[in-house]
This record gives sequence, C-alpha cells and structure tokens, in this order.
Amino acid sequence: MTPRIAIVGAGPAGIYAADLLRAQVPEAAIDLYEKLPAPYGLVRYGVAPDHPRIRKIIDALHDVLLQPGIRLRANVEVGVDVTVDELRRAYDGVVIATGADRDVAFDVPGADLPGSFGAADFVAWYDAHPDVARGWGLEAESVAVLGAGNVALDVTRILAKHAAALEPTDTPDHILDALAASRVRDVHLFARRGPADVRFSALELRELGEQHDVEVVVDPADLALDDHAARMLEQFSQRRIIVRTLTEWAQRPSTEASRRIHLHFRHRPVRVLGTDCVEGIEFERTASDPLGRMIGTGELVRYEVGAVYRAIGYLSSPVPGVPFDAARGIVPNAEGRVLDADGTPVPGLYATGWIKRGPIGLIGSTKSDAAQTVQHLVEDLAATPSARIDRDPPLDLPGVVDWEGWLRIDEAERRAGAVRGRERTKLVDRAAMRAHATPTPIPLEESTR
Repeated sequence: MTPRIAIVGAGPAGIYAADLLRAQVPEAAIDLYEKLPAPYGLVRYGVAPDHPRIRKIIDALHDVLLQPGIRLRANVEVGVDVTVDELRRAYDGVVIATGADRDVAFDVPGADLPGSFGAADFVAWYDAHPDVARGWGLEAESVAVLGAGNVALDVTRILAKHAAALEPTDTPDHILDALAASRVRDVHLFARRGPADVRFSALELRELGEQHDVEVVVDPADLALDDHAARMLEQFSQRRIIVRTLTEWAQRPSTEASRRIHLHFRHRPVRVLGTDCVEGIEFERTASDPLGRMIGTGELVRYEVGAVYRAIGYLSSPVPGVPFDAARGIVPNAEGRVLDADGTPVPGLYATGWIKRGPIGLIGSTKSDAAQTVQHLVEDLAATPSARIDRDPPLDLPGVVDWEGWLRIDEAERRAGAVRGRERTKLVDRAAMRAHATPTPIPLEESTR
C-alpha cells in the first residue's frame, strides 16, 4: 500500500519535511494542510519586507511543492475544517508543523495598557497577514522595543524606517500609508543583557545604521566590558563584530536625521507606566555575575514613551486533538514522535519545527530538525503495518486552495505589483485571495482596494 502522509503547516518546517520524505520514500503521497490561503508560513508572514534576500527562500520552497506526490491543501484549518483524528484515520502518519504564532507572556505591571503591543501582532500587520486588522496606530513620537534578537531589530527598523524605503517591496498600500503618517521620531531598543551577549546577527544589526535619514545612538558607557564580556568576545567572532559595530556608532557625531534609534543595554523591564495608556516604562539596570548570569543592581531608570513593543519570544498555539505542553509552548515529543500524557508515543503522530522544539534558530535550521522527525517516521512506516482506516483522505472540504489556486493568487499579486513597478504586491483580504484562487477570479482592482 502506498504510504500516505499529512503535514499540518505549509511553512518552511512542513515543506522541508515533505522534501525529506520524498527523498526517502519516493512513492509516498504527501498532503500539506495550511490554514491560510497561501503557503510559506514564516517566510511570507514573519520576515520583514525589506529583507528580500531571506524571502528568496520561497524559491526553494516553491521547487519542493512542484514535486510529484506532494499536494497543497491551503485554506484548511486543522481542528476546525478537519480534525486530527480524521487525518489519522486517512493517513499513515500526521506531522504537526504549525510553528509559533503568539507572543510569550509579558508579566510586569502595566503590560496590558493600551499602547503595549506584542511583536507577533506588529510583524503580522506589516507583513499583511490576512487575519490581522488593517489599521495600526503609530501616534507616539517615542516608543520602546524590548528584546535582544533579530525580531526586535526588525520591529525597531520598521518603526524607524521611512515609508518611501518600502515602496519597492511587496507591502500593500494601507501599510505604506500608515507608515507614512507615523509620528514616531525616537525608537529606544532595550536589551536585558550586555552588548556582548545579545542574540542579534551582526548583519541585521548593521542594517540599522544603513537607513536613510535615521541616526543610531549608542551611549559609550553602555559598551564597557566586564570580565564575562571580554571572554565572550575572545571566543565568538560574531560578538566581536557586533561590539565593533556598536563602538563605531558610539563614536559618530550626531546628525540632523529626522528619526533616531537609541540602543540601550543591561535594562530589565520592571513595569509599564501609565493610567489609561502607556506613558513610560521603568527598568532595573543589570550586570553580569562571574558566570555571565544577569543580576539586578537595584538601580531603577525611567523613560517616557508612548508605546511599548515587546519582542521577547514567540509561543506556539495548541492544535486541537494533539497533546500540548502549555508551559513550554510545544507539542511534547521524543525526537519528533509525539508523546501522550503518560509519555508514550502516539502512533502515527509527529512534530517538527518550532512547535516541536520552541522558537529557536533561523529558518534554515529547521532542515536538520525535520530530518530527525522524518527519520523516525520512516522507521515507523517500515516497522508497522498500515493502520489507516479510511481509503482516501477527506476530499470534500469547502474552500480548499490547491497548488493551481495558489499560483493564481501568486499571479494576481504579481499583476498588482507590476501596476506599481514592483515584483508583487501582497493580497491581504482572505475573501479576495480565495476568489483569485478560482479559475474565474475577480477583477484585480476589486481585490486591491
């Protein structure tokens, strides 16, 4: 019997898993279920629009989806349109690859004040996610961004960037209009750790200083190195590059730029200040102990800001019918085999990507992660006779966007972009995307208003 595999999630993790499965079991029939009308997940809806070099990963993912035996079933939400139990009856293996789509909790007083935002929501907005409201207020002149990773850099850069710089990208007009009307003048990025311990990539950090009419401000006092920092710089070349870049910026004379990015280190958020909305934020200054752990110094500092964006980590959402560890935000698993409450592997159920291991690593690192999961799945296929009950997978789901439907959406976006002299302009509205996916799509002008 031909093995049949369902993969839930058509982002990099799911598509890489499909590619590896095809390589090891060429005769397998693989269906990729995706809740959005478009594939590619994090690359399409999590990468900043001014990072086309990263978005080129889509070209490689596209080639995987062209392979025979791989079928896209987009606009299908597992747990709503079809259950996991239904998939398990119809397939020999079900792989959960739904990624991480929520912000981790920000447990400080004032975190829920109006004007306090999670990075996941803001990134989804500027990446034109179809399930996010189109409006986003950018009325505050001074804002704080919390975090020490590349998402924090993306949020900071987009907040400070002039809308004109994004016009050549696939960003829809309503986002460009909001950014053009932005009142933001000062963006303060706060990291809990010191400059030798941040998780930025050196390349993305340098991009902050390469924007038109944007000045990066660094206090030289923030770059003082303790013994721990000196050891980090000696051991890791990327951290040396980061500190070298920060030192260069700290030595630059002030400019007349209309927008400024202020980088602050060794700041642990204590509370968000305000009564009816965000009015400021308070931090405790931190220091490294001899082992490099961050400890509080007792010194409190306050900054007046009108908005706070927290980029302190992502969290996966549970998939109905699949075991979930709410505390860790992952599907409990043993090297990709999903475990039940007793720690016993659930037959035919697997996980890969961020929902398997947490939101750690770059997009490319999901390949090695998928390889581990796929290897166990292949071993189980060889060792266990097929137990699927249904002869065919559920085919009568309403509104499914297949590969040809996605290509029609893709073509509509390219036509919308050509009108503006771009490679593409994203479609945002779900209904418009579904309509374009049909063989007789709606007129382009009706879907891009």
